[in-house]
Amino acid sequence: MSRTPVTVRKAQPSDVASLRELWGDILRKGGLDEQLADVSRVVASAEACETQCVAVAEIDGEVAGAVYLEATTFTPLNLEPAVLAVSPHVFPRFRRKGVGSALMEAACRFAEQHGIAHIQTAAAAEARDANRFMARLSFAPQAMLRAATTSAVRSRLPQSRQVTHAATSKQRIDRVLAARRIRRERVPG
Repeated sequence: MSRTPVTVRKAQPSDVASLRELWGDILRKGGLDEQLADVSRVVASAEACETQCVAVAEIDGEVAGAVYLEATTFTPLNLEPAVLAVSPHVFPRFRRKGVGSALMEAACRFAEQHGIAHIQTAAAAEARDANRFMARLSFAPQAMLRAATTSAVRSRLPQSRQVTHAATSKQRIDRVLAARRIRRERVPG
């Protein structure tokens, strides 16, 4: 069985609506207009910067998938160069037609153009097919990325660790001395 030819090109402003549909599950929550504006900003930024690219895969002139590529480092602390392939997504009707492979081939070409020897990517933990696909391409697990709201994290921290930054060190010392004074006054003598 032959596969339909997949072509890969840089994203254009006319692709924004398709990219918003493709990446809708990973964009920030909000209205359609906000998401379209976000994707438009990403496409424009990638177009203006040689270390970024939004690669779009097409089948018969229709957007079938896309991936955001950025030449960066492994982490802010590990300065080894790496290409970050963010959200390689394929529309469900185009899966198993070589679109994912074409997108990852684009990531390899992008890395080679920048003289970079490593590519990183991520897939949602519950995305079994995507994780299996990445494993078949020799991507090994490196870290577990977790996210939470600031208020949720703060609510789980021990209260003793929550120091108010507004207090100066003199105010903190005054509080410590006052607490000691109160303890001494309570001790029967």
